[in-house]
Parts: sequence; C-alpha cells; structure tokens
Amino acid sequence: MPAPDTLIDQVFDGRYRVLRKLGTGGMANVYLAEDQELGRRVAIKMLDDRHSQDEQFVERFRREAKNVAGLSHPNIVAIYDRGEAEGTYYIAMEYLEGKSLKELLVARGPTPLPVAIDYARQILAAVGFAHRHGIVHRDIKPHNVVVAPDGRLKVTDFGIARSGTSQMTETGSIIGTAQYLSPEQAKGAPVTPASDIYSVGIVLYEMLTGRVPFTGDTPLEIAMKHLSTTPEPPSELRPEVPHDLDSIVLRALAKDPADRYQKAEDMDADLARLARGQAVAPETEEAATQVLRGTGATPDENAQTAITRRPVTLVPPPPYGPPTGYYEYDEPMRRSVWPWLVAAVLVAAAIVAGWYVYTKIQDQLAQTKPVAVPLVEGSIERLAVQKIEAAGLKVRVSRVPSEKVEIGRVYDQQPDAGERIDKGNTVTILVSSGKPKVTVPSVVGQQATDAVAALTGRGLKADIHNINSGQPTGSVTGQFPKAGSRVYKGEKVRINVSQGPKPVAVPPVVGSPYQTAAGTLQGAGFAVARRDVDSNEPKGTVVQQDPSANSLQSPGATITLFVSKGPTAAAVPDVTSFSRADAIATLRNSGFKVVVDVVDTTDPTQDGIVLTETPGPGGTAQPGATVTITVGHYTPPPPTVDTNTLPATTETAPTTTATTPTPDTVPAP
Repeated sequence: MPAPDTLIDQVFDGRYRVLRKLGTGGMANVYLAEDQELGRRVAIKMLDDRHSQDEQFVERFRREAKNVAGLSHPNIVAIYDRGEAEGTYYIAMEYLEGKSLKELLVARGPTPLPVAIDYARQILAAVGFAHRHGIVHRDIKPHNVVVAPDGRLKVTDFGIARSGTSQMTETGSIIGTAQYLSPEQAKGAPVTPASDIYSVGIVLYEMLTGRVPFTGDTPLEIAMKHLSTTPEPPSELRPEVPHDLDSIVLRALAKDPADRYQKAEDMDADLARLARGQAVAPETEEAATQVLRGTGATPDENAQTAITRRPVTLVPPPPYGPPTGYYEYDEPMRRSVWPWLVAAVLVAAAIVAGWYVYTKIQDQLAQTKPVAVPLVEGSIERLAVQKIEAAGLKVRVSRVPSEKVEIGRVYDQQPDAGERIDKGNTVTILVSSGKPKVTVPSVVGQQATDAVAALTGRGLKADIHNINSGQPTGSVTGQFPKAGSRVYKGEKVRINVSQGPKPVAVPPVVGSPYQTAAGTLQGAGFAVARRDVDSNEPKGTVVQQDPSANSLQSPGATITLFVSKGPTAAAVPDVTSFSRADAIATLRNSGFKVVVDVVDTTDPTQDGIVLTETPGPGGTAQPGATVTITVGHYTPPPPTVDTNTLPATTETAPTTTATTPTPDTVPAP
C-alpha cells in the first residue's frame, strides 16, 4: 500500500495550499493548489526529490521557468511564480481544465479532419510565437498539449527547450521523446525551429491516422527509422484524407530540415489555404514528392527499366529474287500468257484485301487509341458528363456529401485530368450532394468538457450558454437541437451549462435581535451560524454579519451573525447642571437606575437643577447600577429681624434642614 502524500492539505512555501496530486512526470510531480494570496487555483510543478540534487535537472527546471515566463500567448501555459522552498524547486503555473491531446487520441481515436487542422494551427501558433522569441521547444508531442472544454489548446512543458544557441546537454546527446523527435535530434545534432515543425508534423499525422508514423521496440530502433524510413502518406491509412493534407504532412516530415517548412507561419498558411478549399503552395507539393521518392526504385533499377522499354526497330526483309539455277537451260523456253494474267489477278486481289484489312485495323486502332482525360473538377454534373462522353470515355457518377463544394458540382475525378487512358474506359467523378448531415448526440447530464468533445467528434460546434440551475455546476442541463436530430455537419448545437443556483441578495439584519435576524435569513434560504462577541450593544443584538448585507450569494450559503454578549461597563454621563427631568432621562437611557436627593438652596438659579451625582461624571459602572443625583430646592431666606426691638433675653434657636429621597427614586426598568 503506497504511503500517503504528506503534501496534501499542507501550505507550501507559506502561500499555496496543496489540494491534490495531478500527475507525475519524468522529473517532477504536479499538484493542484490554491493560491491563498490571490484566491485562485494553480498547478504547482515540483522537482522530484531524486533529481533535486542533480545540477543538470535543476538547470533544466530553471530553464523551463525562465523560458515560459517570457512567453505570453493564448496557446502557451502561463507561469505565475517560481522559486525554491522546502528543499526543492517549484513552478506555479496556470491550472488548465481539460485533458491532454494524447488522452483524447487514446480514448477516441483519429480526430475529425477539420478538428485536426484547427488543433495543428493552434499548436503552430504557440510554436511560432516561441520561435519568434528565440525559444525552440524540442519536445512537441500530444502529451504536452492540453485541450480545454472550449477547444482552446495550450502547449506546456518547456523543460528541455533551447533558448538562442545555448545547449543544455553535451554535444551528441539525444533529448526528446523517441516517437516525436526530428532526425537531427536522433543524431544529436543542433536543433532549429524546423525541428519543432517536424514534431508538429508527427502530431498531425497521429491526429489524422490514430498512430505515429514510426514505431519500434526500442527508442534506438525508432530513432533509426526517423533517419532512414519514409513515412506512409496518411491517406493510405485513412482514405478520406485529401491529397493536399498528405502533402502538408509529408513536407513537415522531410528528413532534411532544409526541405521542411522553415517557419511555423508557412505551415499554418498551407493549412489555412486547405481549410478554405484552396490548393497548397507549389513548393509543398514538390517537397512532398521528394519525400515519397524515398520509397521508389533505386537509380540502377530505373536504368534497367529504361533499357527494357526502349523502342524496337523493325528490319525490312531482303528483296525478292528467284532461286539460283531457276533458268539453267541452253535454249530459252516459250512463255505462256495465262500465268501472268492469273498472277496479275491475284496481286490485284491481294492489294484490295490488304487495303481493306489496313482500313479495318486503322479504324480499330482509332477506336482504342489513348485519349487525355478532360478536366471536369468544378463543373456542374451535366456538363462534366457531356465533356467526358465527348472524349469517348464512360462516366460513373458517385454522389458524396461535401462541406465546401455546392451541391451538383464535381469536386474530384479519377483518373486525374490530363492522364491518357484508352477510349471506352471509365472516369469516376465525385459530385457533391451538399453538406453532410450528422446525428446530434445526447449530451444532457454530461460534463461540459465531455459534451464539447462528443459534439466535436460528430463535426458539430458547441454553443455554450451558462445558466443558473440547481443541477451540479459544469453539467449540461439542456441542448438544442435535441438528441437524434439530423443536422448539417458544422452547425452549432446549443448546450446549457449549469453554473449553480441564481445568487440571492443577503437581507440586512445588523441591529436586530438574534432570533429575529436568524428567522429573516432562513426565510430567504440561507443557513445561519452564530458567533458571540464582546460589544457594548445590548445582549443578544446582532452587531455584524458576514457576508455583508445586500451581497449576492448562492441559496443555502451560510451567513455568520456576530451577536453581542452584552456590555461589561458603561461610562456615567455628566448630568450636573441638567434639569431634574433631563438628568433622569439621560441616565435611564444609558442603562442606569436613578435615586434623587433634594437639598434646600437659597439660590433661586439652582432650583430643580442637579448639583452633584454619585458616581461622579466620567466614572464607569455596570449596566443597571444606581446613580444618585442631588437636586436643589429653592427656600427663601428668613426675614431680617431688628435686634434693637427684641427683648434682650430673647434667643433664636438654630434650625436644621433634613434631606430625604423623594418619591422619584424608582429605578429605571
């Protein structure tokens, strides 16, 4: 049982939380991680522990990060970060949803021709961009091409790429994957952009046929075939491959780099012409012919063929003469006229018969004399038939659907125009019956990636519409036309892809009691979590909510409510100089109970005014504590007495004033 991966659920380099392992390569492991700083998913490529101390592998790893970091292109994987941490080197790169082109080829076999051309052009766009920045990939293969659900391709793994004229390995070493490396890589010779073109040609060959052109039991055997064996044209393995596409592939697979496309843009231009229904460049046709000559006879065999096919010279017979001694008599004989007459008649008859036979033979030769096949490609069917029959040939019409040629027009003929064949032979013409129709597959319930692949495999285009739905995110909830419908190849099929339920605005509940707030949120379809916090707000009051009010959230999302534990201490407000009523109201609003003491005062301005308070202003007390206020009560001073009129023995007794709490000492509720 394998040991568990200790990196899972750990934070790597203080930033990336590792979620799961995506795969293992020759020198590195790749993990899916979440960038906690930027809140996005990334792929972390970490150098394997076995190679972290190998300077050659470390240099290769650094080179990949350096090379790709400077390449910003829609068809090249993006590099976000690189560094060294926890005893290894790593690269943080764009996380790509989808499957590798190799996985798709293994699962589904050869690619539809329009898709193969489109994929090849996207790979060429990435390779050409890298070449213009001085980078040669050196390991183009389907394993290093990721196909996104929308059909966009991304080229990855620049780990053995070469920048400028520098070399990562010693002269003569072989770098690359055997089935896809160029002849010069097989020999350990320096690579050029044409080396990547060769590898793209191998990938296109595999997309068209489902197999690579050269196989073997060992990498060395495969490398030798790259150097010496001529590939079969793709059309021999897949007859529907057109001749011009054969030529493009074969030119890319030329053994000599000088005979290949020199730039990715040149190969892309030929594929673009082919997609528009135009002929490829003449030099492509010539280069393909040169490649195929490697499978023909040797020069000595050609010479022998010329000898056996040289013209034969007829030697005329010697003039007629009588046999020797035919007239050996001393006395001449008398000649009879009848033999001469009979001879004349026989000669005349022979001449007539000979002329008749000669005429008949010439007529027969004229009827079977080879004629040139007329050019009828592009003609409408009726005129093509007339043209061929006028040349003394027969016609066989085969009606085949075509995506590019209008209905009723000839788009191919066999034999080719200009070829000489005997009169009476048959010429086959392929007449377009219009765009082909295909059956729409059922994709409802599938993941969007699989649905797009299924539609593309039928030659249809996926028209993706993201909708809110209760179905799982990323699944197809509906399609149009419906499954089983017959539509023209190349048409769009709408698929509705779920992006989850429609977001709902979060109600504002701050300031409400917890029970009221929870009921409001639950009624809106949200889950509620409670967290008690310190606050001066009354106990049980919601003081904060997360997510915030009026933000859009998916139904069922959890809203956290922060609830006050109640105040711990409150400041006693300063109510001195307040009127009795205002002071009582202010203290009660602050959560305190009030006791009122009344004292007499001879100052009329202090009547009904708070003179002191206990606790004093600025102090603190627990909510519900009692604050005592002293309120003045105006008492007029006693009248002035003339002591001269009073008896001498009269004494005035001192008076005392007592203060008692008034009935207004009822505590605040």
